[in-house]
Amino acid sequence: MSRPLAELTTLRLGGPAARLVEAATEEEVVAAVRRGDEPLLVLAGGSNVVVADEGWPGTVLLIVTRGIERDGVRLTVQAGEPWDPFVARCVAEDLAGLECLSGIPGSTGATPIQNVGAYGQEVSETIASVRVLDRESDRVEDLPPQACGFTYRSSVFKRAPGRWVVLSVTFALDGSPYSRPIRYPELARALGVQTGATAPLGDVRAAVLALRRDKGMVIDEADPESVSAGSFFTNPVLDEAAFARLRERAGPGLPAFPQADGTVKTSAAWLIEHAGFARGHGDPLTIAISSKHTLALTNRGAGTTTDLVALAREIAAGVHEAFGVDLHPEPVFVGHDW
Repeated sequence: MSRPLAELTTLRLGGPAARLVEAATEEEVVAAVRRGDEPLLVLAGGSNVVVADEGWPGTVLLIVTRGIERDGVRLTVQAGEPWDPFVARCVAEDLAGLECLSGIPGSTGATPIQNVGAYGQEVSETIASVRVLDRESDRVEDLPPQACGFTYRSSVFKRAPGRWVVLSVTFALDGSPYSRPIRYPELARALGVQTGATAPLGDVRAAVLALRRDKGMVIDEADPESVSAGSFFTNPVLDEAAFARLRERAGPGLPAFPQADGTVKTSAAWLIEHAGFARGHGDPLTIAISSKHTLALTNRGAGTTTDLVALAREIAAGVHEAFGVDLHPEPVFVGHDW
């Protein structure tokens, strides 16, 4: 069967697939991949993809697997499980380590691919293993974290697209009603605690959801600002010399977040805004920057992927001209190039 891929993505963009197959068990996923349909696109929550207007010329494998197995503080979650309900369950069961990742749309299987992170937490901090089908060796394997090559918003799965299909993810959490230390100043302020303190899991989840809603980052059918792929650009991570050059051009106020490896992360949103792109910039009928959050590009209802890419390129070019910094998109592009 086929259907518009726009129906399966949070951006509501993308043309049809030549063929669409649903897989509800690990065995069905593996069998579908091994059939050898090419080109093959694996899709689940559709929250971090930008699909071409022309659609996909081959088979789309839609992973709808479900199931969560708990063994103490370790939980093995099928790839098709929706992410936020899983986080809510962990919070309700006094399992800490994912509370700052509340409200993120999409499937659990996508989280290691992007090394999803928000408000000072990254999913790689709690991943014990990732079960995958390696299409190169045709073997099902359980990869330990060190084999996943996690970096900022990336992993070996993202850097070698098409090789691995994530089947399930095992998390090792903390058995505690209190969060891990709060690292993100904005979240600490919302909770009324000092950075580095802990807080009840339920309070942290509620605060994160409130912050995300204010930015249009929680999927809500009644909120047109949430029709996006989330943050469209990753925050630039620069070596010391490159950051020094940027600071000379940007002047005072440039955000700086020193990293353990000596690099410095700065804010893509700050660069976009100071390059002259205000919230709401774009076409109010097609594609525009969110009026709530500079990093989100929203489909206002009549947008196309061509419109979205054009606006993204305009923003990236403007930031490069103003500051000499290249912005890189966070979503995966399907059927077309960045």
